[in-house]
Amino acid sequence: MTVPTSQPLDASKLEINLTSTPRDVPIPGSKTASGCTDHMIVADWTAEEGWATPQLLPYGPMEMMPSASVLHYSTSCFEGLKLYRGHDGNLRLFRPEANCARLLRSTQRISLPDFDPNQVHQLIRKLCEIDGPRWLSKDYPGKFLYIRPTVIGTDSSLGFHVPRSARLFIIICCWPTIQSTADSGMRLTVSQEGSVRAWPGGTGATKVGANYGPTLQPHGKATSAGFNQVLWVFGKDHQVTESGSSNFFVVWETTDGRVEIITCPLENDLILPGITRQSILALLRDRLNVETPALVDSVKPVTVVERAYTMGEIQAAERENRLLGAFAVGTAYFVTPVSYIDYHGEDIHVPVGRVPYVELLQEWLSDIKYGRVESEWTEVVEEVKN
Repeated sequence: MTVPTSQPLDASKLEINLTSTPRDVPIPGSKTASGCTDHMIVADWTAEEGWATPQLLPYGPMEMMPSASVLHYSTSCFEGLKLYRGHDGNLRLFRPEANCARLLRSTQRISLPDFDPNQVHQLIRKLCEIDGPRWLSKDYPGKFLYIRPTVIGTDSSLGFHVPRSARLFIIICCWPTIQSTADSGMRLTVSQEGSVRAWPGGTGATKVGANYGPTLQPHGKATSAGFNQVLWVFGKDHQVTESGSSNFFVVWETTDGRVEIITCPLENDLILPGITRQSILALLRDRLNVETPALVDSVKPVTVVERAYTMGEIQAAERENRLLGAFAVGTAYFVTPVSYIDYHGEDIHVPVGRVPYVELLQEWLSDIKYGRVESEWTEVVEEVKN
């Protein structure tokens, strides 16, 4: 159920209150980089009045009643996207309209208020225009900041019902570059029996907060045991779904000699429709599709497949020397190869670098995001001098 609103969210009415005490800026992408930028955007909503005037404020604490809906019923959802400093000196966003549309789908799934995704898009741009120039200066081409738009239920009446008040807020934070496993590959462990990340008809296709808390325990156990992520499987046949909170791809050779790149389909709400996932599929189908002339010389074209597949199929491909690679993709992890999978005590060794597809995808996406090539997927952000 979606609650109708009266006053719509209107980015053009944004009120700006700049900080008088700007914070120290760390080196973008460094291992010690943490914390948020100087400002945040906040907009409140009530069922009676709709959306209040959005405000750009100094970053800081937000008051909330102890009985707020988000604290008791997990009425929260969020998005994750990045602000990139291009090699041409420009700031860029990558497909922000897709993130804003997905944020709306998430809010609708948990009965938070509707909004025009374009208005959130414009608010994100404004925050980037103001904080981007100082926090991601032209001295750091090839670096990025992480943007987190969030919607939460703030209704303070404790009863179990659709929230009658909510808050949208947008923050930008420093994020260390997660590429330490880019050369050696990630080590994954398959989720244990009785532990699932998502299920048919659930919320796996949305970025709601309730998806993430329950996965922290198995993730913590995995990292303590020396793994990077949990490879989540579903059903008695162990269908492969996601790697941690990232979409997962496998590269293998079929028994008739074709190269396939396979990933879990979007049906049944088992995985998140990732923006990086969508971009990867589009690049592969455009540039390496077996049905069209290959755009990359000396690289074997591929068949891109979205279907349910199992750990048993991965095992068989490894035994028959048909397993060519695997990789995880997402905003945080970009495109990261996988080198090893622990399948309930059985070792699956995944080649890294045996075929060039991961490296090509890394190169293509990086060139787009950092402005080496023109693309309709990116938009340049204006820079405001404070």
